[in-house]
Amino acid sequence: MEEKIYKGKKNGMSVLISIILVYVLGIAGCIVGASGIFGSNIANTVILAICISVMCVAWIFLLGLKVLRPQEALVLTLFGKYVTTLKEEGFYFVNPFCSSVNPAAKTKLKQSGDVGGNGLSSMLGGEGASSTTVEVGVSNKISLKIMTLNNNRQKINDCLGNPIEIGIAVTWRVVDTAKAVFDVDNYKEFLSLQCDSALRNVVRVYPYDVAPNVDTTGDGVADEGSLRGSSEVVAEKIRDEIQLRVKEAGIEIVEARITYLAYAPEIAAVMLQRQQASAIIDARKMIVDGAVGMVEMALERLNENNIVELDEERKAAMVSNLLVVLCGNHDAQPVVNSGSLY
Repeated sequence: MEEKIYKGKKNGMSVLISIILVYVLGIAGCIVGASGIFGSNIANTVILAICISVMCVAWIFLLGLKVLRPQEALVLTLFGKYVTTLKEEGFYFVNPFCSSVNPAAKTKLKQSGDVGGNGLSSMLGGEGASSTTVEVGVSNKISLKIMTLNNNRQKINDCLGNPIEIGIAVTWRVVDTAKAVFDVDNYKEFLSLQCDSALRNVVRVYPYDVAPNVDTTGDGVADEGSLRGSSEVVAEKIRDEIQLRVKEAGIEIVEARITYLAYAPEIAAVMLQRQQASAIIDARKMIVDGAVGMVEMALERLNENNIVELDEERKAAMVSNLLVVLCGNHDAQPVVNSGSLY
C-alpha cells in the first residue's frame, strides 16, 4: 500500500464560517416565513420549507471538518477505499463521507503516549507489559511522535544455555501511515510481538559474560562478546533485527536499549558464587605476583649492599616468611629473636 499525502488547501475555517452563515440565514428565513411577511401563504410556506431543509442538511458538512495538531496524521477512506492521509497540522475540510481508520487506536501498550493518569498503568501491571486494554472514545488519529515501548522482561537462554532475564526499551515512530494501517492488522501489537521475537534471536547468540571459545560475530573466530560487556553492540543488533521485521508495517526503529539484565533467580545465587570465586582467584594471583616481585627485590638489594650474607637455607626461610607476611589475609604478628640465628 502506497501512502497518499494530502496536498490540497485546508479550507477548514472558511467552510466553518460558511456553515455558520447558512444557519444564520436559515434561522432568519424561518422567522420571516413564519411571520407571514409575504402576502402569499404559498411563498411563506416555500421559504420556511427551504430554510428548514437547508438547516437539516447543513450539519453533514460539519463532519468534514478535521483538526490536526503537530506530529499527528489521519488516514481517510471513502466507502472502503483509501483516499488520502492528512499529515500537516491545521484545520481541514474533507469529504464529509470520508471516515478515519486506525485499527490500533484502542490498543494500549505500556509505552509513552499510551499510559495515562486514570490508572491505566496499574491495569497493565508488573514490570512492563505488552497486554492491551480498551478505552472508550479514543481518537483515530495516528501519532507521528517518537514513542518508547517497554516490553515485558523475558527469560531467555543465552548461547551457553544459562537462563537470563532481559528487558529492552524500543524507541520507534510511524513513518508510513498507509502501511501501518492497511498492511498489518494492528501495528502496535505487531511491533510488540516482533520486539519479543527479535530479542530472543539476538540473545541466543551471546553469553551473559565473557566465555572462551564462543563466536558471537559469525566469522568463525572466538571473541570476547557478551551481553554484559558488549551492550552497545547487542543493542544495535536488536535494533537492526526489529527494523527488518517491522519495515513492512511502516515503522522506523530509532533506538533499542537494554534496560534490565540479570541471571534468572534459579541460578542467580550459583552464578554469584562463581563470579566471587573468579574474583578471589584473580585477586590472589595479583597478590602473589606482587609478593614474589617484592621478595626478589629484597634479596637483590641485600646482595648488592652486602648487608648480610645468607646461605640457601636462610634465603629459603626468608622467602617463606616474606611470602607469609605479604600474602596473608591478616596482619602479621612478628616474633623477635633476641638470641643467635644459629
